[in-house]
Amino acid sequence: MNKRFALKSLVLAAAALSTALSTGLSLAQDKPLKIGVTAGPHAQIMEQVKKVAEKDGLKIQIVEFSDYIQPNAALASGDLDANSYQHKPFLDQQVKDRGYKIVSVGYTVNYPIGIYSKKIKALAELKPGARFGLPNDPTNGGRVLLVLQDQGLIKLRPEAGLKATPLDVIDNPKKLKFIELEAAQLPRALDDLDAAAINTNFALSAGLNPGKDAIAQENAKSPYVNIIAVREQDKDKPWVAKLLKAYHSEDTRKFIQSEFKGSVLAGF
Repeated sequence: MNKRFALKSLVLAAAALSTALSTGLSLAQDKPLKIGVTAGPHAQIMEQVKKVAEKDGLKIQIVEFSDYIQPNAALASGDLDANSYQHKPFLDQQVKDRGYKIVSVGYTVNYPIGIYSKKIKALAELKPGARFGLPNDPTNGGRVLLVLQDQGLIKLRPEAGLKATPLDVIDNPKKLKFIELEAAQLPRALDDLDAAAINTNFALSAGLNPGKDAIAQENAKSPYVNIIAVREQDKDKPWVAKLLKAYHSEDTRKFIQSEFKGSVLAGF
């Protein structure tokens, strides 16, 4: 009798443990993932991803930011589970500068950066000494300088690479004056500048149409395809694969094509 009682007790204990584990897993899955995005297309696309992910049992809470610095800080501190707003060169620089244990887990979209102006219709019209606005973060600033070099307006030191700064300009025939501002501020500064390079998400948020309003654009085949980033410790967790599956779905691709009509390109 004692053996049977002991065996029965073990079975009941195992069942209780299984139920507890199952309940705990269910509760963990019921807690939505916090995904950081910047305002504009990243937020709009993530809303679509959220709908697709829900069909696979993945709940998402979208957390919107107005700058490029806070989403990585929030991810590193554990306030977010992932973010979707940056390209790999920007993340690499942030990791180098701040020591974040953050990694890329998949590509999302490409936003060819554009140059805008309320005073001229073409870059060739820029006058000597023109005030040109560019993002003040190292990666996007360098990205813009490469566009200007491609357009024949400046020449950079060959070794400058993707992280060129105004200090790397070795030839500037028009004596352009580079005004470095936070990326989100550039649309509002257009009135005070002769031209400015504006990231697509901020351009769209400001009512600018990249396809019609940009007087020049970055080559579409750039190294600046955006990514989804997570903490290094989370990169192999099942929810990451589900998140990527939802983002890379055909429904999401069609939404990007229909909503942005070429100003945002699917990079997956």
